[in-house]
Amino acid sequence: MCFYGLAGLAAAEQTSFNKRERGDNYEFSYQWRDHNQQPQAMQFSLSKQALFSPFRRFRAYNTDIAAQHVQRQIRQYLKQNPIAGVNVTFGNALSDIRLSGRNPQDVNHASEVIKAQELTFFNEYLRSQYYHQFTDHSGTAGIKPDHVRIARDSVQTLAPTKPIILDIVNVKNIRLVTNYVLGFVQNIPYSPLASRLTSSGAGFNVPTKVLWENQGDCDSKMTLTIAILRALMPRINMVMVYIDQHAFIGLEMLPEAGDVTLNYRGRTFVLGDPTGPRLMPLGQLSFEAEQAVRAKHYTVELFE
Repeated sequence: MCFYGLAGLAAAEQTSFNKRERGDNYEFSYQWRDHNQQPQAMQFSLSKQALFSPFRRFRAYNTDIAAQHVQRQIRQYLKQNPIAGVNVTFGNALSDIRLSGRNPQDVNHASEVIKAQELTFFNEYLRSQYYHQFTDHSGTAGIKPDHVRIARDSVQTLAPTKPIILDIVNVKNIRLVTNYVLGFVQNIPYSPLASRLTSSGAGFNVPTKVLWENQGDCDSKMTLTIAILRALMPRINMVMVYIDQHAFIGLEMLPEAGDVTLNYRGRTFVLGDPTGPRLMPLGQLSFEAEQAVRAKHYTVELFE
């Protein structure tokens, strides 16, 4: 699950959504109610190229494909960089690499070199696919989409929303601008979060796909929100905060009374939850999420 109980708070209600083809662009139109139950609306256009090109190869992580890629790179590396004193033979299976030599130390050294190169090739592969290695607060490791990098590489695509949002909010105030964006994203229909560490990215939507499909889980909505906020406020530092089966954001700013905050590396971040369906302004989290923060059951990724 990616959301918690709704008691005492208004639930999101996206009253209208439309997308229309307009030549080389698509026009997106939204209507919703914010956390004060005030009607809001926004309309913007994104080019087809911006919508469909940047992440067209992004897909769920596949362990077998990753292993095959690494082994191909290792074979090529060993052919181009023979290791002195060690004979390398390749079997029929892609992962079948055999080492032999007169000096056991040479063989052990060769094994260490290969392991180091495997790690290098593996991380390079993950980066090329917009994934990275991740460890949660309990120490459980896995592979997940690189949300920070995906958000960073989506900022330019979402830049057309900046003048529209600033014109609507009409005040260059961090909290007001953030609350408007939170309300917009909270009202995008929610889809459940698959396990972050075992789903291999299945179900995660990059920001443009959240807009296109008009749905997203908490990781997807968090990434979209961070990207829009960066387009709006290039200098503000933010964090992505991960707890069990949920995620939210934080902005480095002066807190107000009652704000839920997180201290990270000596810096204070005011927290906000873009997931919905609860309509909550910046500084508010669900009881369960706030308890996880207080218990330090979270992992943080910095977005600068």
